[in-house]
Amino acid sequence: MIAPIWIIFGVFMLLSWLISMQLRSKFKKYSKVPINYNMTGKEVAEKMLRDNGIMDVKVISTPGQLTDHYNPLKKTVNLSQGVYGSSNVAAAAVAAHECGHAIQHATAYSFLMMRSKLVPIVSFTSKWVQWVLLAGILLVQTIPAVLLVGIILFAMTTLFSFITLPVEINASKRALVWLNSSGITNVQNHDKAQDALRWAAYTYVVAALGSLATLLYYITIFMGRKN
Repeated sequence: MIAPIWIIFGVFMLLSWLISMQLRSKFKKYSKVPINYNMTGKEVAEKMLRDNGIMDVKVISTPGQLTDHYNPLKKTVNLSQGVYGSSNVAAAAVAAHECGHAIQHATAYSFLMMRSKLVPIVSFTSKWVQWVLLAGILLVQTIPAVLLVGIILFAMTTLFSFITLPVEINASKRALVWLNSSGITNVQNHDKAQDALRWAAYTYVVAALGSLATLLYYITIFMGRKN
């Protein structure tokens, strides 16, 4: 009964690794492609925020690689060191994408609001869900309710993963539209910015599908407990 879950984990871990390697390869490649105006990631982000009337969000540097994110609580666009001070298509795409989240926040984008409301719940469930599921599998024949509770908890994390998809896709869409309209990208390099963000989105797609597959596996165990 345990073996299939390791197969699921293995398949999606392999997919995640392959996409991660491809993503890094794309960003390395596109980090050599220049953009108009020779703007750094920091300058791109600040301009996109200004152009959208957002004056209360700061653009700061954060350690690491591909650690870029938007913090809605502190209202900061956090750019990795390789993005913050670099002037290339990859840096511009990432900076604009993170600003896309800031714009979502400012305009109360529905999926971002839903995601934000789930954060405290998912933070709690993630601490306990694996233990509850393990206990549920061991006790499935005697106390099946334990596994059912674990399934409900895990379903919240799966829901969170799927709500994240439109949030990320929409942020990339906003980024690409703005990069094109502002003239930072052009016909020679816009497709490269689009490709970089597409591969970044694939990581979220794989995570969501992996979570769904795992959820279905636990549901199968629960439904077949009397067999």
